[in-house]
Amino acid sequence: MARDKGTPAVMASMSQESWWPSHPTALLIPKARGGRAQCAVYLLLALCTAALYLTGEPLEATARSITSHFVALQIGVLLKGTCHLAEEIFHLQSRHHGSFWRALCACFPLCWHGPMLLACGSAYVALLAGDGQPIGLHLGLASLCQLLILALRLNKPSAVEMSEMSERSKQNVAHGLAWSYYVGYLKIVLPRVKKSMEEFSRDNPNVLAYRETWKLHILVPLSCDVYDDLEKADSNIQYLTDLTETTLTRAGTKKRVYKHSLYAIRDEDNKLWHCALEYATPLQSLYAMSQDECAAFSREDRLEQAKLFYRTLEEILKGSKECVGTYRLIAYEESGEAETHFLSREILWHLWQQRHEEYTMCKGNQPHNPSTTLISTELNLQISESDLPQPLRSDCF
Repeated sequence: MARDKGTPAVMASMSQESWWPSHPTALLIPKARGGRAQCAVYLLLALCTAALYLTGEPLEATARSITSHFVALQIGVLLKGTCHLAEEIFHLQSRHHGSFWRALCACFPLCWHGPMLLACGSAYVALLAGDGQPIGLHLGLASLCQLLILALRLNKPSAVEMSEMSERSKQNVAHGLAWSYYVGYLKIVLPRVKKSMEEFSRDNPNVLAYRETWKLHILVPLSCDVYDDLEKADSNIQYLTDLTETTLTRAGTKKRVYKHSLYAIRDEDNKLWHCALEYATPLQSLYAMSQDECAAFSREDRLEQAKLFYRTLEEILKGSKECVGTYRLIAYEESGEAETHFLSREILWHLWQQRHEEYTMCKGNQPHNPSTTLISTELNLQISESDLPQPLRSDCF
């Protein structure tokens, strides 16, 4: 591993390492939702308008029908708010500081639906004046339909809508866990990681020979299956020693100790790779919640929250100046098949990538699938166009 990294010989040597996994987080972690749904609304709106125009219906009849539908929708909002208000008036002190106005504003989005209801109601009265049927009948039928929709819960938000609302409002369990993990732990220990490794390297110069790997490697299993003993998770991972401890007084605890463990990872050629390694401990909370009936947390919820935890933590750490270059997140999804050394191979891939940052490491568009990529064919490595080392292309992952 000590050869010149810029030579073709290294490329040939590395391409023979067929046991490296290829794309660690290619399709495992979902990105934040964009505005495609709103764009689809505008597109369908244009198509619907064009279709109505092509029907050739009289303008007055079309306007009457559109106004009728708008009024029905606004009546639905009004009735829904009234039903919620019937509950909230019993919680004025505890939820709304004793203010009826606050409860009213919480139940009725007055800033938008109020003016809309007045405008549509006025147009409704004007257009239906010569319809021959009482306006009260129209309003009664519209109210009946909307109340049936509420009673049957046909207006319940879809799973996608609920997920998007939770993500946008930053109210997921994962957001809280990620911020707590960062503020209460990572922000404290990460700035001290390199100093601890420098101290260890001075006494053991042959162990941590590559400064690129002087980081805290944080394991994020999407299954939330966290082992207390990494050696039991994979026999190719062996505990070596502890790095220098950090002692702080925090939250009333005198001389609280923070420390990291150094591990030796054995590859299939019996070479040892060394790194500081640990699990993201908040995943244990997610796992425990999925096992507790009181939490009403399903496996699907746990998987979604684990992915969101990774994405949130990644965004937080990217924006943290004091944590730059001190960590490496390793997210993975275990294969269904029993792979004895799956975890060590995942870790080795990340260590290898850090040591050879000038190579672009892509394998077509094949997504990362631990059950298949562990026996993947040889890697496609490319020498940088410049003589200087270049970073990995971010679009490969």
